[in-house]
Formats: sequence, C-alpha cells, structure tokens
Amino acid sequence: MKKGLLILLLLSAVIVLAFQLKPVKDSIETISAIIETPSLINKDSLTIKSRVNTPEGYKRVDYAKGSFKEYLRNYKLKPFGSKIINYDDSEYFWQGGHIGILQIPVPKNGLQQCADALIRIRSEYLWDTNRKDEIGFKFTSGHYCSWTKYAEGYRPKINGNKVTFHKTASANTSKDNFYRYLNLIYMYSGTLSLYNELKAIGAKDLEIGDMLIKGGSPGHIVMLADEVVNVKGEKLFLLFQGNTPAQSVHLVKNLEDSNSSPWYQLKDDAVIPVSNYTFGSAKFVRFR
Repeated sequence: MKKGLLILLLLSAVIVLAFQLKPVKDSIETISAIIETPSLINKDSLTIKSRVNTPEGYKRVDYAKGSFKEYLRNYKLKPFGSKIINYDDSEYFWQGGHIGILQIPVPKNGLQQCADALIRIRSEYLWDTNRKDEIGFKFTSGHYCSWTKYAEGYRPKINGNKVTFHKTASANTSKDNFYRYLNLIYMYSGTLSLYNELKAIGAKDLEIGDMLIKGGSPGHIVMLADEVVNVKGEKLFLLFQGNTPAQSVHLVKNLEDSNSSPWYQLKDDAVIPVSNYTFGSAKFVRFR
C-alpha cells in the first residue's frame, strides 16, 4: 500500500513538473525567435535609409542621385527615442506610433500641420536644387499662388472664395521671405486643395515622394519615404507624417503588422491604418 502510494506521489510530481517546465520551454522558444529574427531598426542611425533595414527578400528601389526620391530617403533624423513635440513645446499625448523624428523645425505659430509639413519638405527640396520657379500651390479656393509672384511682391486679396493678387510689397527673394510665403500657403491650402490639385496615382505605380491622402476638413495625408521590392515585384514603403496640432514630422510604425513594421504594403481603395489615423479608402497623389 505504502509502495503504491509512493509511486502515485512520484507520478504526480512528474506531471506537475512537466506542466511547470512547459512555459519555460515556450519562453525559451520565444526568446530564441527574437534572437534569430533580425531587427529592422538601427537605433544608432540618423537618416531614414540607414534607420530602417530592408525586410528579408527585398531590396531598395534605385533612384537617380539628386532626385526628390533620394532626397527623402536620405532625410536626416533626430536620435532614436526622440519624442513628438507640439508647436507649443508640449509633448504629443501619444508617443507609441513612430520610429523616427525628421530634422525639420516646427514653427511656433501652429500652422505647419499635416499637409503643410509635406508642402514644406517639397518646397525646400525645390529651393535647395535651384528649381524655385516650380514652387507653387493652389489655395482651397482653387487659385494658384507661386513663390515667384510672391517674391516679386504680389499678395492675395481674399474676399470669401474670391481671390485676386496685387503688387503691394517690395521684391524680396530671401530665404526669410520664402518661409513667410510658406506660412501663407499653410493658411489657405491643405489636404483638400492637394487632393483636388495633384495628379492621382494608382498603387502599382507608387514611388517615393507620392502621398496617401484623404482630402477634407479634417483630412489627412502621409508621404512615402522609402521603397523596397522583391523578385515578384511586390513593393513595401515607409511612411512619414505631420499632424494636427502642428508637431514633429515623424516616421511611423506599422501597428497592424509587427513582422514587417515599419514597412507598409499599399493598395488602392484599401483600409490603411497609419499610426493614430485610419484611411478608409486609400487614394494616392503625386507632386508635379
């Protein structure tokens, strides 16, 4: 009887021990998987291209040196872990959706919101590459406002939806005046004007610098910052955004797919959650 009881106790101990060891085994497997899966993030890197590795089986799409695509791909970032800061120097309430902050100042006037940040980046590229005569955007009213005319001294007179331009200032081609021009654009342009003004692009033709957009008030817009492709021709993209309130422009995580994050697969008319905003039906546009 005692012998039988002893065997029963030993058997019970073995069963309990087996159940206790199972989580340990699962933990070991989980840790091994983490160790064996290479990170897509290089925390010590300070450009978009160097911050994010290509997923296995993909390679970066080549673009010409000096192009807008290469300009964006090599855009400088703040050190890893930098926070999203609002225009009033307060911290944005949610810091869980980004893996990088672009080195672009946020004016204290609060005007540089989501579309405005992308307008600024495009305009600064054209300025830096001596293509200043290409800088120009439509107001939401549909009236075109170019940097060239603004630099000559022309200013808009706005009466409801009626806009006329008159020479009321001295000619000024300085960089300071250029940023005054951008502040004007921020006031009267936005996602709706960009949606109506810019060329629509299908997902299969997307390139770096194209934008995922929801035109409206409010709307939202994000820009494609990098691009990779596999042997099947399947592409993935990195995205960055400004936001409302005006805040740090940031490279976003893919919160729906942790395996490929921060890379995104983009499709026409798809539901695409991006950080703390969801595009209900994806549409894409491209700067001229």
